[in-house]
Amino acid sequence: MSAISKPTAFLAALLSWHAAISSFSDAFTPHNNLPATTLAQNRLTFPSYLYAPLAGRYPAATASNRDLAVIRATTNEESEGKYNDDDGSIDINSDPRLCRVRLPRAPGIEWGTDLSFSFVYVRELEPAGAASLSAAVEKGDQICELRAVIGDGEEGEPINLIGAPFDQVMNAFASLGRDVKDVDLVFFRGTKEELKEACAGGSEPVPQTITITVVQNKGSKDEKMSHIEAKAGCNVREVLTDNGINVYQSVTRWTNCKGKQLCGTCIVNVADGTINTNRKSIDESSTLRENPENYRLSCVTFAYGDITVETFPPIEAAQWTR
Repeated sequence: MSAISKPTAFLAALLSWHAAISSFSDAFTPHNNLPATTLAQNRLTFPSYLYAPLAGRYPAATASNRDLAVIRATTNEESEGKYNDDDGSIDINSDPRLCRVRLPRAPGIEWGTDLSFSFVYVRELEPAGAASLSAAVEKGDQICELRAVIGDGEEGEPINLIGAPFDQVMNAFASLGRDVKDVDLVFFRGTKEELKEACAGGSEPVPQTITITVVQNKGSKDEKMSHIEAKAGCNVREVLTDNGINVYQSVTRWTNCKGKQLCGTCIVNVADGTINTNRKSIDESSTLRENPENYRLSCVTFAYGDITVETFPPIEAAQWTR
């Protein structure tokens, strides 16, 4: 073998070995083909594993007969009588651009949003995913409603997601029970502006104000409850302090960081409506790691729907001196 052919043969063998290793790794690596967060055409996109914490247990559908039996688009005629205004679900007969489709909880959709981080839409469809195989969902469709399918086709409560923040939509998927395998999703075929116009034309409008119910001194004789109207997307700490409600225990009422997420002392318990708040960051989760999941730092908590918060919740010793 010549001196030139030896390196060539070695390079070919090396490339072949690398391809074999890559194929083996891909076969055992979940979400290996999911794109990272990108910024393209002023639109932020997010990988689907963010909303499917149990994706390993409920993988996206493939083109098998079993999966195709699950995937079906519900037409307007099929949904008549099944869903109505009484249960709070969206009437897809009110606009021809609305469509309801039943899909596995991991539908094979890459969700996206513009820089407002609201009005979540279908950014991409996984080629072998359930949504793509259903032929009922297209890129650009706006998600409007999620409803869990429980047990033998029984439906849970509808969750209206029109104009909802990205975190709220992802929390709606992440909060599904472990026994939920399928979901009914309502999509709007059109742009964000067209969806807004459709809402203004008679459908339920996107809420602009919310109610924060505040429970102070819970369990004591001085327990007090108040209701505060605020703008959707408001910061919980700002709303409470602006209304004269103290969120700080001990001397930190005077020595706190003024909402800069440095002291970790503005702890509240979101007793109801956690799905209407933004998701915890890694830093916030670490600060509150010894406390219940509903405990939040009010300075970094934003409310997009009605919530109930309790001030001065019992906290562990690690937080007391913060």
